[in-house]
Amino acid sequence: MAAARPLCGDQPMMILSGDPPKSRVLTLVLVVIILALAATPFLFPGAKALNVAAKICVFAALVASYDLLLGYTGSVSFAHTMFYGIGSYAIAIALYGMGPNWAAVATGIVVGLPLAALLALAIGLFSLRVAAIFFAMITLAVASAFQVLASQLSWLTGGEDGRSFQLPELLRPGTVLISKNLLGFEINGRILTYYLVFATSAVMILALLRVVNSPFGRVLQAIRENRFRAEALGFRTVFHLTYANCLAALVAAGAGILNALWLRYAGPDTSLSFSIMLDILLMVVIGGMGTIYGAIIGAAIFILAQNYLQSLMGVASKAASEAGLPLLPGLLHPDRWLLWLGLLFIASVYFFPTGVVGRLRNAGAKKSADTSH
Repeated sequence: MAAARPLCGDQPMMILSGDPPKSRVLTLVLVVIILALAATPFLFPGAKALNVAAKICVFAALVASYDLLLGYTGSVSFAHTMFYGIGSYAIAIALYGMGPNWAAVATGIVVGLPLAALLALAIGLFSLRVAAIFFAMITLAVASAFQVLASQLSWLTGGEDGRSFQLPELLRPGTVLISKNLLGFEINGRILTYYLVFATSAVMILALLRVVNSPFGRVLQAIRENRFRAEALGFRTVFHLTYANCLAALVAAGAGILNALWLRYAGPDTSLSFSIMLDILLMVVIGGMGTIYGAIIGAAIFILAQNYLQSLMGVASKAASEAGLPLLPGLLHPDRWLLWLGLLFIASVYFFPTGVVGRLRNAGAKKSADTSH
């Protein structure tokens, strides 16, 4: 039997990560999402489309960092939004206090990333030796305490109102880099900010892909499967888990910095809310745990549904009403979009128990096996 050759579309992914999608359909889906995100400023004019695309980029990186913990080590942490918030508040406080300049941006990055890593190190050293459920509870307690602290220190964080700030002049919407007369479309500071978010998110995701496919990543998977056996083989499991926690915290803080730069604001609702943690969990499950590619697909599906499902239901309700169909106009009323969003996620978990990536990879593997026979 000849060894299965990598799919042609997998070659770029293999070069970058050593972990190809292993499915033509999955490769196609990933290429479509990435190309759509790269071309959003020109293909989909309007502020809403750009905001949705930027949010997908930020959350793809954030979800990938959480999947490093949940999917590759089996550790359930509720402190991920805390690291995300640290990055957001660090850049916001720096730009608010020092003014809209690049020195403030550098200060926010230099303060935010190490602070997130140090807190992750402290949490890991003190809690990763205990059972998984106690680790989850400890991270929940720390995240809750940090959220209360951020609200109480109003002189620093702005309290419940958060901190609004201005960006350096190069990144402001009013800064025109290429006029519309030259190329037929305008490239301004807002679009430049978007591509900064897009490129940085892509770099962080590719870095995580390299991590999980390195020998270190294989040890993490061994710990996930059987921690006691990994210890018996001589691996220092606490060290590996703590290191993974620090890496995940760094990427989460980086995603928080990007989110704050895009929104020009950092506050409890956008950076520290527990609902963000629930959204991250849903995206990981939808995309597929233990697959960094799943973070991209999960974030795209969730955020697109969150932003456009209500509008689509309005169109469907109107069409059902005009057709004279009973019950459907009421069931599809836009006010019931959260109900249908919940049903959509239940259906995705039921039909894709291993996530979208897991299902597509299994289908690709089955097809390859049938072809080889």
